[in-house]
Amino acid sequence: MKRMIMAGILGLAAAPVAAQQVVTYPFEGTFGDAAFAVESAILDRGLVIDFTSHVGDMLNRTREDVGSDVKLFEAADIFVFCSATVSREVMEENPMNIGHCPYGIFVAEREDEVMVGYRTYPEGEMQKVQALLDGIAQEAIE
Repeated sequence: MKRMIMAGILGLAAAPVAAQQVVTYPFEGTFGDAAFAVESAILDRGLVIDFTSHVGDMLNRTREDVGSDVKLFEAADIFVFCSATVSREVMEENPMNIGHCPYGIFVAEREDEVMVGYRTYPEGEMQKVQALLDGIAQEAIE
């Protein structure tokens, strides 16, 4: 009985504390303009884009293969990058923050609306990363 109670407690302790949310901002312009604005805002901070994930293309290309006829996005890209400075700061506070790296900002077009967004991060030191992402997103939509 004690083992079952302990297993239950450990199981709860291993559960995620809070689900991540997504922050989005509308972009007045085309998908291509938004993608260029996000890319420029990232590069203007001296950061390097490690990878651009063309999620929209993949979802559109494979929708029939997975038995769907739903077109989720006209276009959607995720720009994946890291900041040596911010990453070091948050990982020196908690090395397990490595699990949040790299960071991403997405651009998506859905139902004739273009948006720029990113996922939120936990309270505490990871708010430094969220502030970086929000600054990039805000610059891109200006």
